[in-house]
Amino acid sequence: MNRPIPNLTWLRTFDAAARHLNFTAAGAELGLTQAAVSLHIKSLETRLGAVLFIREPRNLTLTEMGRAYLPAVSKAIEDLSITTTGLFGPALKKVVRLRAPVSTAILWLAPKLVHFHASHPEIEVRLISSIWADRLQDADVDIDLQLGLPDRFPGATEFLSSETITPICPSRDLSRYQKPADLLHAPLIHILGFEDHWTRYFTAHDLNPADAHYGFSVDTTAAALEMVSSGLGLAPVLTRFANQAIYAGRQIEKLPGSVPLEQAHFLADRSTASKEKTEVTQLKSWLRNQFTNDSPSVSPKNSMPPHAECP
Repeated sequence: MNRPIPNLTWLRTFDAAARHLNFTAAGAELGLTQAAVSLHIKSLETRLGAVLFIREPRNLTLTEMGRAYLPAVSKAIEDLSITTTGLFGPALKKVVRLRAPVSTAILWLAPKLVHFHASHPEIEVRLISSIWADRLQDADVDIDLQLGLPDRFPGATEFLSSETITPICPSRDLSRYQKPADLLHAPLIHILGFEDHWTRYFTAHDLNPADAHYGFSVDTTAAALEMVSSGLGLAPVLTRFANQAIYAGRQIEKLPGSVPLEQAHFLADRSTASKEKTEVTQLKSWLRNQFTNDSPSVSPKNSMPPHAECP
């Protein structure tokens, strides 16, 4: 049976006293009196059945047992401190937990968060990504950004933006796809959960989706974009994702004829707090501005005649 660990407060006091070799200085670091430090050390020594310090007038030194014990105690305290900070953040740091669809998080939101951090360095954003919005369990998040049909999502919602979808292809293949009908003969990539995207696109341009050739299926837009970049086929993605990827230098191009998407980005209200934290309000305001200032659009050179758009 493992020997029970001594009181963690005593171990923390031992670590400080061993570093300073002075009970008064250790007390100053820990916010304790010299008498309290002395009591902690005495209690630890009694618990261990060994003397850890040699106490002499105006002189404090570690015993052989104390020197042998110190490295393990110090490392344990340091590891616990690092893990606590990593999981829960530094003391007094403002933390906002933001959940977003995985492709929105990777392809659009993450690159923009650098600007929020520059304006609010005191706020730590913990970005939690999810794939299936309709399969999510309640989670302890402050902001729940979703992509879907808001009226099918439980709870109150706040509309952020409508979306359009745009086919993308590898940059080197752009000349092969001058009109929507050309896409019927290309290897097409399906995104699970958005299987209707190609149907919506071809139907909007009076083409028969059954004539298309499908090659791959993936479960995220991020994976589809990687496959397009690698030359494996074409994929229909949110126009804002395509714009961000092109801006970032990805070797992809948008193809003609973007079409509206029924789904929208929205905030789902899952907060149980009676009063919203200031940092949460600040991040929400920033998110609203990002969607407002980055609305998806179809550039004139890629636009199709008005009759080709979905009603």
